[in-house]
Amino acid sequence: MTKEKIIIANLKCSGCATTITKEISALNGVSKVSVDPSNDSVDVTYENIDRKQIIDKLHHLGYPEATEENGMLLQLKSYASCMIGKLENLN
Repeated sequence: MTKEKIIIANLKCSGCATTITKEISALNGVSKVSVDPSNDSVDVTYENIDRKQIIDKLHHLGYPEATEENGMLLQLKSYASCMIGKLENLN
């Protein structure tokens, strides 16, 4: 089992955290996800899954690793993911 802290860009609020938690938790092999917006970090516990799959999913949602290029398209994706998370928090 691997536990890792991933520092990401575009993490703004609990809406972002909700979307990230839901989407990363859905990956086969991920057993725990904890998102900390104040530190721009995602703690992930996983096994039998390649780290790249987790990073690719975060990137797809608009939350690239802090070391990646962060263009306008990724920032827009993160706003969409954030809004989805905020709507889910209303339920």
